[in-house]
Amino acid sequence: MLSLENPGLDASQGERLSHDTYRLDFRQRRWATEGQSAWKLERQQHFQEPGNKSWRAFSRGDWEGALRLIEQSREDLMMLARQAKEHRSEMFRVRVVEEPLTPYLQWELNSLRLRAECGGHIRVVGPEHISDLEEDGPLPELVALGGQTLYKVVYDGRGILDGAVRFAYPEITTRWEQFIQSLYEEGEELSTYFEREVAPLPPPRPE
Repeated sequence: MLSLENPGLDASQGERLSHDTYRLDFRQRRWATEGQSAWKLERQQHFQEPGNKSWRAFSRGDWEGALRLIEQSREDLMMLARQAKEHRSEMFRVRVVEEPLTPYLQWELNSLRLRAECGGHIRVVGPEHISDLEEDGPLPELVALGGQTLYKVVYDGRGILDGAVRFAYPEITTRWEQFIQSLYEEGEELSTYFEREVAPLPPPRPE
């Protein structure tokens, strides 16, 4: 178990952004901090992504189609990786994984595997790494950009993206970046976890 403290996050200190505003704001800020890393923490085990063609195929029970559509995004992911290198701003992602895997998570880990193959920095941690940090509830879904902006990503009751709360305070962002970085350093590379725990699984049934 990590020796960490939950940095805490008071939503009243941030600004609530709608779905569309969050997407636009993220795109505008993503490359604004040249030479600074971005950090992402994913905690929940189930989401819905109706805007994703592969997820829609998975939700219909078309597992082969879902995997095929994931693969079709390889070129776009390679382009994104080149852009990150040009801006010297890599994205580091920590995915909390509980077992047995939810059907959604099995699908997402296949998607993340391709991201890793295309240059993404992704590691997995289990709930045992963070159990002492969640006495007051699960850790939030977070994206931190270059020490300047932190987004607490918001989902509705169905697990569909519903915008974010934006914190534009470097001291808050830095605390959470350091927290996510510590988790990342203790995590397992996605590629090895995937081959051991995900690749042998049968196709999941949609939830």
